Order: sequence, then C-alpha cells, then structure tokens
Amino acid sequence: MERKRHIVVVEDEPEIRAMVCAMLEEEGYRAEGVQDGAELDRLLHRTAPDLIVLDVMLPGEDGFSICRRLAADEGGPRILMLTARGGDVDRIVGLEIGADDYLPKPFNPRELLARIRAVLRRDRAAPQPRKGREVADFAGLRLDFAARALLEMETGREIDISSGQFDLLAYFLRHPGRVLTRDQLLDGVRGRMGGPYDRSVDVQVSKLRRRLGDDPARPQVIKTVRGGGYMLCVDVALGTAPG
Repeated sequence: MERKRHIVVVEDEPEIRAMVCAMLEEEGYRAEGVQDGAELDRLLHRTAPDLIVLDVMLPGEDGFSICRRLAADEGGPRILMLTARGGDVDRIVGLEIGADDYLPKPFNPRELLARIRAVLRRDRAAPQPRKGREVADFAGLRLDFAARALLEMETGREIDISSGQFDLLAYFLRHPGRVLTRDQLLDGVRGRMGGPYDRSVDVQVSKLRRRLGDDPARPQVIKTVRGGGYMLCVDVALGTAPG
C-alpha cells in the first residue's frame, strides 16, 4: 500500500486549522495541525512531513522566520505559505527565503488543495540522481545541483546565491535556448504564485543576472524576449562530477 503523504498545517486560528486538516484527510493525506513554531519544532523532532502549510502571522516566531530556517535544510519538507497580506513584496520575500508556493488569505480551499498537489507532484517528477554529482557548466560557471552551489570554474570560488535564485537558474539550465514565459518559470520553479502579471519573476531574474555578472543593460546570458519572457542564451554542458 502506498504511504500517505504527510502534511502539517501551522495555523493559530483553530477553525482554519481544523478545516484544512479535515479537507486534507478527506483527500487521502495524513494531516496534523499545530498552532505555532514551538509546536512545529516538537513535531519535527519525531516525524518528517512531506509538506508544511505555514501561516505567516503566528504568535511568537513568524512564518517568514520559520520558513527561512527550515529551507536551510536541503532535505527538509516543502513549504506552502499562507498570509493575510497578498502584496507582491510578501510573495517575493517568501520566494527569496525558500517557500515553494504562496497563497494569500482568504483562499479557496480547492485552490489550496490544487497547489499542494502541484508542489508534491514536483517531488515525484524530480529526476533520479545520477552516479556522482550532477553539474551544469555554462559561461565559465558551474552549477552543482546536489551541493546547491554556483562556482567559478577557473578559480573554484563559490558565488553567493539565494535558494530562489538557485532554483531559477537550475530551471533555465535545464531548458537552454527556449523562451520561458513568466508563468512557466513560476510553475516550474516554485508553483503558480500569482496571476499572469505577477512581477516576482522579473525581480528574481534581475538579481540572478547580477550574480552571474550579466550586464543588465545588455544581458548575454539570460536575455529578455519582448512579449515572451526570458531565454538562456549560452551553451550548457550537463554532466556529473565525482562526489
């Protein structure tokens, strides 16, 4: 029998917490609810959930802080954040610190369920690891997928890069020479985070270009396609490194 996917709901409003847990149980998931970060930490000492539905506005430690420290663990659970504040700034912050998706309150329970399914599908669709560490070489740089590190190939120096920028770059490197719309990037990297005019991808691409040393005035690595989206315009060599 297939193991039930385990989801933890971190929400201080009892009615919302109970509603979400009941919905997830009806859909065949194993659901547990906690009211704050302290209860979550105690739960994580005894179990490893597949996904955490995390409210931002919590008593004590807020959801952004919890997300930031959990995302530092590469083997940790996926995180879908909920917030009463639905502005672009909050979505961008959530993306930057490692959330896999972001949904403003009030939300449609069916949309929450659809987003949860989409995040969990990405785990199952992930390619199986090859022998050694998978790497991608491009423009004098190397992205090490397992180590989640970006390196200068000539010097070996590591370039500081956020979790969100890493995931965005990895997606570009797996689709070189292809025009990727903002919607495709949102779906492929972190799940659908907003409508077709969501600008968080533009912010992330701009920051990623700076990390790559790509001139924002005349970008040569990630080019903007007018009316289309973005395209990685350099040769990419995917391979493995001893590890």
